[in-house]
Amino acid sequence: MLQYPASAADWRLKAQARLPRFLFDYADGGATDEQTLRANEADWARITLRQRVLRDVDGVDTRSTLAGQPCALPLALAPIGLAGLMARRGEVQAARAAEAAGVPFTLSTVGICPLAEVMNAVQRPIWFQLYMLRDRGIVSALLQRAWAAGCRTLVFTVDLPISGMRHRDTCNGLSAPAAQAALIKATQLLARPGWIWDVGVKGKPHAFGNLSDQVPAAQDMDAFKAWVDTQFDPTVTWDDIEWVRQQWPGTVLLKGILDEDDARAAVQTGVQGLIVSNHGGRQLDGVASTAAKLPGICRAVDGALAVLVDGGVRSGVDVFRALALGAQGVLIGRPWVWALAGGGEAGLTELLRRWQQELKLAMTLAGVTCVADIGPQHVETLA
Repeated sequence: MLQYPASAADWRLKAQARLPRFLFDYADGGATDEQTLRANEADWARITLRQRVLRDVDGVDTRSTLAGQPCALPLALAPIGLAGLMARRGEVQAARAAEAAGVPFTLSTVGICPLAEVMNAVQRPIWFQLYMLRDRGIVSALLQRAWAAGCRTLVFTVDLPISGMRHRDTCNGLSAPAAQAALIKATQLLARPGWIWDVGVKGKPHAFGNLSDQVPAAQDMDAFKAWVDTQFDPTVTWDDIEWVRQQWPGTVLLKGILDEDDARAAVQTGVQGLIVSNHGGRQLDGVASTAAKLPGICRAVDGALAVLVDGGVRSGVDVFRALALGAQGVLIGRPWVWALAGGGEAGLTELLRRWQQELKLAMTLAGVTCVADIGPQHVETLA
């Protein structure tokens, strides 16, 4: 059926129709039975907004500041591995759309497009995401390059000592034995000839750009996956945060905090902020949703550092909900990938434009004109 996409769910359907199944499910799926993946989205919907009337809501302003960076709305694009395969040179298109919308873009360590290519496409600095690898020399080189390129905000992912078990990836050949994997992926690719030409051929090179001069395997995705699986470092502790801070003189946001005690520990490290996250339900299935954990974590840090949140945010109304529960802003992952895959840069630009309108509408009908004034008085608690 021909229709214009109006919501994140609409863009998801377009992405599903255009991407090879193994790529769509890589972005769309979660760990094991995907209970947390579903809870992330469902729990935002359980938060009821309070509609207020006869308030002066002329001049509603969605502008805010995240990590010291002015934003048109309190939202950033989360780091997504392999995003460069979701559309032709996907990270470049996403960074341009984010800049046009006035929000930050975060480049993943395991993105396809290298940092230099993305930075050359935009005027404003982007954020850079880091996984801690066993080879600290590679980590140090990555951070030096990102700083030299002008990045000033580091998103340090701390919830990946090992990779989660994702059944969809196994079924689709991303985590299956090599012989079966090749046949499965080839069959799925043949079903998407448009993707093969636009992304598979015209979108080359398909290497992990940020690591291509550090790791020979970065040119071969299967070999690189085997290498990176050995590089995730389960020995990392709170003491290693100090090492990261010595390497990075700018803002550090710890991504992957889901426990109040961990939030208090984060305050003691001297970082500037944390991101309440369960990795989009892609790591440990059965943990709580981020909506459920956000209020307690905000109380635990008590304003000592910035608190952002990701996971299950699907609209501008959800952005309002997150702000009301105490977050300073949100990061979104799957929605921007769906819009990019479904409509390219223009699709993502439209998604962000519509979300800003949705946030403005929610603010207007809740009787609030400024993002900083959104608080718990504007919503009811979880049912």
